[in-house]
Amino acid sequence: MEKVKVWKPSQEETKEAKNWSTWSKEESIFDWYYDEPEQFYVVEGEVEVELDDGTKISFGAGDMVRFEGGVGCKWHVKKRIFKHYTIG
Repeated sequence: MEKVKVWKPSQEETKEAKNWSTWSKEESIFDWYYDEPEQFYVVEGEVEVELDDGTKISFGAGDMVRFEGGVGCKWHVKKRIFKHYTIG
């Protein structure tokens, strides 16, 4: 199973995501640990995430992203991010 999946969502997926909670963060670098799965739709921004194993993953506006539970990483927010997210 992939630890992180990034894809271009369908119109239906995007519509559903817009009902989820929102979160935003200015340009920054911080460590994060996903103790539960989280899926989110990126409305704006640009991010590079480095997983604990050194793998780098980039995503930005228009992407749907899913992190599995148990994933540790370092976020590098290159352009302010605004996302809709759901946990579980």
